[in-house]
Amino acid sequence: MSRTVLERKIHNMPLVLITLITILCFYGVLVLYAAAGGNMHPWGYKQLTNFCIFMPIAIIIGITDITRIFRLAHIPYLIVIVLLCIVEIFGYTAMGGKRWIDILGLRLQPSEPTKIAIVLMLSKYFHLMSENDMKRSYKLIIPIALIVLPVIFVIRQPDLGTGLLILMVSAVLFFTAGARPRIFVILGTICAMLAPILWYFLYAYQKKRIMTFLNPELDPLGAGYNIIQSKIAIGSGGMTGKGLTMGTQSQLDFLPEHQTDFIFASLAEEFGFCGTGLLILLYGLVIYISLAIAINARSTFGKLLVIGVISIFFFHVFINIAMVIGLLPAVGLPLPFISYGGTMMASMLCGFGLIINVHVHKNIRL
Repeated sequence: MSRTVLERKIHNMPLVLITLITILCFYGVLVLYAAAGGNMHPWGYKQLTNFCIFMPIAIIIGITDITRIFRLAHIPYLIVIVLLCIVEIFGYTAMGGKRWIDILGLRLQPSEPTKIAIVLMLSKYFHLMSENDMKRSYKLIIPIALIVLPVIFVIRQPDLGTGLLILMVSAVLFFTAGARPRIFVILGTICAMLAPILWYFLYAYQKKRIMTFLNPELDPLGAGYNIIQSKIAIGSGGMTGKGLTMGTQSQLDFLPEHQTDFIFASLAEEFGFCGTGLLILLYGLVIYISLAIAINARSTFGKLLVIGVISIFFFHVFINIAMVIGLLPAVGLPLPFISYGGTMMASMLCGFGLIINVHVHKNIRL
């Protein structure tokens, strides 16, 4: 890559989007600092380190030739399938699930990069299909099979939330690519018919989460404890919050997982409605700018890539917040850039690196 080309790519980067992501990440570090009682250990420093490592990687992805990314788009999918197989055989078990593997001393959760890998694979697959091919149902059998395979591995871990999220993101890509509405009607009908059978195969704790969602007071000291404490934390924050490190629910450990799944409740208690409103505003701006990038992209691959990544982002935000306030069952999906987690931070930043790449190469037709 010549210096002139590199300078032009850097000049074309979406600085507003990069700035918003950076603000979100530092906001997350601040919330983790507060969740630890005013200490950067054990979560704040690690989260900041992950950002400092993977944000430059996102920028490198952003300036990489998009034709090269398109050519190699199927490789990440093959890699995550291998990693999911390794998890199945040699996975590390924690918190009731076998979802992690140790690579050179680093603990990796392959289900996180699986989301981005599937978006890359589907974006390339649909780019190569004609409009008439999208209208032929049998042409969609292969991409559906390619989605179902990793979803089975993920649900077996068990990680039902991530498995369902992959299916939702895939459905958005199918719709955006031009699949006929009747495909969704047929698949929806099949899922509805299989619901009683699927209920039978759910783990006992998953069934309990759904029953608790319908009535949290059914088991207030057991399965309903998390959501009850979460609602107390959110309600007690008021308009401006109790103040940094002053939240009783999180600081006194009444709120479980207040650094990961329920970090929104911790944020609401200490920063109040104003703090959560600011977070949602930042999320909304990131989604708006990303959709604008998708609209302006000239290649189908680029459009689908952005739609896929921002769908992952949106569903994580929506499901996590809805879960914490009691509108959805607890499914264990983290809040992007706010919840503690290295693999989540890495996969999301790499995903936004792809969005940056599409913006930088928006005038290129593949």
